[in-house]
Amino acid sequence: MPETTTHTLAATGATLTYDIHGGVIGGDATGDRVLFLIGSPMDATGFTTLASHFTDRTVVTYDPRGTGRSPRTDGATETRPDEHADDLRRVIEALGVRAVDMFASSGGAVNALALVARHGHLVHTLVAHEPPSAQVLPDREAALAVCADIHATYLRDGMGPAMAKFLAVTSRKGPFPDTWADEPAPSPADFGLPVEDDGSRDDPLLGQNMIGCTGFEPDFTALRAASTKIVIAAGQESAGELAARAAARIAAGLDSELAMFPSHHGGFLGGEFGQQGAPEPFAKTLRQVLDAHR
Repeated sequence: MPETTTHTLAATGATLTYDIHGGVIGGDATGDRVLFLIGSPMDATGFTTLASHFTDRTVVTYDPRGTGRSPRTDGATETRPDEHADDLRRVIEALGVRAVDMFASSGGAVNALALVARHGHLVHTLVAHEPPSAQVLPDREAALAVCADIHATYLRDGMGPAMAKFLAVTSRKGPFPDTWADEPAPSPADFGLPVEDDGSRDDPLLGQNMIGCTGFEPDFTALRAASTKIVIAAGQESAGELAARAAARIAAGLDSELAMFPSHHGGFLGGEFGQQGAPEPFAKTLRQVLDAHR
C-alpha cells in the first residue's frame, strides 16, 4: 500500500485534517497526478475503497469541517458551501501543486462547484457526482421545503425521526408534490433507527449541512467561464432521485451531457458505512473520464 501521511491546517473557524496517499507531493511536475477525493459530510474514511483503485496516482482525502478529525472551532451550527469551498482552496494551496483532479460526491460535489466558480485554476478536471442541489429542480419549492422539514425535525425530535425522513426523501423517485406535507411521516423503526431522542444535535448531515447544501444554486456563468473541465455525473440506478435529478439539471445548465456511472449515489463504496456499491467498475469509469481530459 502507498505511504499515507496526515496533515492539519488552520482555517477560519475550523482545523482541517487531510491525508496524502502516495508520498510527498509538490510542484508542477507532480500536480497533474494528484487526485483529490471529497464528500460532504462524509469524511475521508468513505474513500478507502475508491482510493485503493488509484495506487498509480497520489490521492488526497480530507475530513470536511465539522466532521471526523476536522472540528469546528467557532461553535457555529451550520456550514455553507462557500465555507467548504474556501477550505478546499486552502488544502489545495497547501499541497503546493498547480492544480488537482477532483472527484466530488454528494455534498462534496456541491462544495466543489462552489470552489470551481471561484478558483477554477486550482482544479484541472472536476467530476461532480450527484450534487443534491434542490434549488435547481423544477419542483424546487416543494423540494426545499422537504429538506427544511428534515432539518426542523432533527432540531425538534432528534436523529431517528429526521434520518427516517432523509432516507425516504433521498430514495424517492420523481418530483415532490405540493401536498408532500400531507404524506405520513416514515417511522424510524422501519429503518432500524432509534426512536428515542438522545438529546444530541451535532449530526453534520442533518444539522450542520442540510440547509446550505440543498439550497445551493450554482453560478452557471462562472462555471462555464472556468478553465476547469467539469463533468457532472449520476448513478445508473439513481434515475428519478433528488440528487440525480439535480445532476441532470446542472449538466444541462452547463450545456454538457450527464455522465453515467455504475451503481447508485454511493456507487464507489466498498462496504464503508455498511453500504456496498460497485467500486471496481465505478473506479474504471472514473479513470476513463479523467484520462479523457488529461
